[in-house]
Amino acid sequence: MPSSKPTPVLLWCHGNAGNIINRLENLVELHNLGLAVFLFDYRGYGRSRGRPSEDGLYQDALAAYAHLSETRRIDPRQIVLFGRSLGAAVAGDVASRRSAAGLILESAFPSIPALAKSYMWGLPAYWLLAARYNLSDRLDKVRIPVLVIHGDRDHIVPIELGEQVFAAAHSPKAFYRVEGADHNTLYVTGGKPYFRRLKQFVEDVTG
Repeated sequence: MPSSKPTPVLLWCHGNAGNIINRLENLVELHNLGLAVFLFDYRGYGRSRGRPSEDGLYQDALAAYAHLSETRRIDPRQIVLFGRSLGAAVAGDVASRRSAAGLILESAFPSIPALAKSYMWGLPAYWLLAARYNLSDRLDKVRIPVLVIHGDRDHIVPIELGEQVFAAAHSPKAFYRVEGADHNTLYVTGGKPYFRRLKQFVEDVTG
């Protein structure tokens, strides 16, 4: 979704539920702010072929990055990585391997085991088989500015897990708490201040 003028690009790694179609309302708001966004579906999501896997999602995000940096010839200093929920771990993996201006982590968790511990009875077993999505480990290799965003009423990924992600990140970093926001209503509850904070971060890190 290009902007009407040259502008930084958000490389968007979405969460586990849904696909591109479910993000259109959110993208319209970003477009109205003048931001360009590159959104893709992982393998097995939407119209993308294949079956999802942890390594597969990482490879898909790296391919999306390559499309921007090599095919579209966008300067990495003008690419901001954005990951939401499960996509935060994917965006964090890209940030640990490739150059970018900044990293935005929304409704993120440190790892699948850490997420499981926040539930009294744990998550369904299939979440844990051969998948860890260890964002905290990857953040140890990230040296670009990081913005962590979390709703304080998130019942899927409690805000305490977002605070652990923030603690794992290196400076410069910032934590933006969205009062009253649940996991799937964060950008709606956050409203204009939320979108302004996103835009401000993008402008700050891209100059």
